[in-house]
Amino acid sequence: MTAARPLPTLLVIPTGIGCELGGYAGDALPVARLLAAASGCLITHPNVMNGAALYWSDPRIHYVEGSALDRFAAGALALQPVRRQRVGLLLDAGIEEELRWRHLQVAEGCRASLGLEIGPVVSTDAPLEVSLRQGASGASWGQLGRPDALLRAGRQLQAAGATAIAVVARFPEDPGSEALAAYRQGSGVDALAGAEAVISHLLSRELGIPCAHAPALSPLPLDPDLDPRAAGEELGYTFLACVLVGLSRAPDLVPLAAGASAPWAASADLLQIGDVGAVVAPAGALGGAAVLACAERGIPVIAVHNPCVLAVSAEALGLEVLTADSYAAAAGLLVALREGISPAALERPLPRLR
Repeated sequence: MTAARPLPTLLVIPTGIGCELGGYAGDALPVARLLAAASGCLITHPNVMNGAALYWSDPRIHYVEGSALDRFAAGALALQPVRRQRVGLLLDAGIEEELRWRHLQVAEGCRASLGLEIGPVVSTDAPLEVSLRQGASGASWGQLGRPDALLRAGRQLQAAGATAIAVVARFPEDPGSEALAAYRQGSGVDALAGAEAVISHLLSRELGIPCAHAPALSPLPLDPDLDPRAAGEELGYTFLACVLVGLSRAPDLVPLAAGASAPWAASADLLQIGDVGAVVAPAGALGGAAVLACAERGIPVIAVHNPCVLAVSAEALGLEVLTADSYAAAAGLLVALREGISPAALERPLPRLR
């Protein structure tokens, strides 16, 4: 008997909301690998895949920036898998000279050891002036003082032949803060994540190509009480390697006219929202654009127990969802959907037909 066809699945773990699983750099990678195996085709975003110096390449996993993922779910974009991208490197003029060299050497290492096509390198014509904020809910966000400088550098890279862009912006830091200490010990929210999303969203929307961000920060002093989930962020001088690897095989973003399908000449492996068979998201964070767009289309929503600072539940939104106590249980539901098995048939008691 042949294996069931892949069931393209969206995995969303929103950034900057302190998810117990996925709230750190790369700690949702095991989830992505599991769900890719269960579905045969997983579409997810950098927050799930980025693990600083750690990463995982899997041809079944498609690395799509968050705002592009929202536009894909809304039917405004299709995804075209590619063999490779030429990743341009965009550096904030606010990065100190030594830290700039550390990032360049990561890029050189990825060229030499992983065979990635990287370049050209462009620095912004003014510091980007990133600032960090935290909302009343506890979720992190941020602002960019010079979005014009970011876009000028991005357009320069695109004009020079880059088909994807890795951005490194200098982030403010307070190594003695209580919030950072709590985060490193396993509680609290990633204070950088919301601002990172602002940067990548802006570039991807304006340029129409894959983009992702890595913050430039000074290395932190050793902490013997470090939470295992935070360990991946402290292995080196930069967070850039995972971004370069993710972007190197990120799918092209193919614009679609409102309500249209892809051009007839598009390749057979082009992915559109009509191909998607499920979306998986934390049970308390179901209010994002991608999840709601999928729900409106009748695509099954799998709500996973994954505590965070939000409480935007299926009940609050009036959504019908499949619930899962863990991502392992979500993987089982994906296998059922992929095999054409009704999830209701797996529960007891089994209600009578009326």
